[in-house]
Amino acid sequence: MLKKLHTYLIKKIDDKFYPGFEKNWDDELYRRKILDSTEGSRNINVLDIGAGAGIIEAMNFRDVFDHVSGLDPDERVIDNKFLHSGFIGLGDNMNMFQDNQFDMVFCDNVFEHISHPEALFKEVSRVLKPEGLFLAKTPNKYHYMPLIAANTPTWFHKFYNKLRGREVEDTFPTEYLLNSKEQIQKIAELTNFKLCSIDYHDGRQEYLRIFFPLYILGLIYGGIVERFNLKRLKILLIVKLINKKGRS
Repeated sequence: MLKKLHTYLIKKIDDKFYPGFEKNWDDELYRRKILDSTEGSRNINVLDIGAGAGIIEAMNFRDVFDHVSGLDPDERVIDNKFLHSGFIGLGDNMNMFQDNQFDMVFCDNVFEHISHPEALFKEVSRVLKPEGLFLAKTPNKYHYMPLIAANTPTWFHKFYNKLRGREVEDTFPTEYLLNSKEQIQKIAELTNFKLCSIDYHDGRQEYLRIFFPLYILGLIYGGIVERFNLKRLKILLIVKLINKKGRS
């Protein structure tokens, strides 16, 4: 009975305050950003860093671009059906790829896990063609979720995400070294990238939907952020950088 009441109340909030928001709304938003950034061209070679097992349908570009490569430390990347080719490894050491191999590199919820940001950016610059695009979606470190995550152990992240219906093996340790405009700008300046834009987005309070009282608090938080346009407190960053390699 309580479970049914809880589900009913959650749905009421969803219908009234977040119409049109579905699971993985942020990934759908990011997908549109990736497609818009190609300016209609699909004849390109792209790399998905952190491609994983191919869980998020919005990150399926196999039938969109000429060739989609994927990289992830998770061995399941080899069988990722969204990719033409999958490789096991980390973004700070991509010796399986040639210089200037890709027209675009993107990553979805990866920046928060990076331990060596400068090494990552240098490797991405190497494998990207001059003027190639590097796009990323990642949590904003000043939102309550990353603030809590940065101060709690990985076992708690796994426990909480399991309550949300996420598999334990899909939750990884976080660093939050590339999760603000200042952090990203600093690393971009140290490498070959120009920071073109950072878009801030907010939406349904996904991390609080499992408990109705918490969801109410999230609703209040989101309302305040929108009312006063506190973009630095929104959950999502979508980052666009361009590879300046070769410029005089």
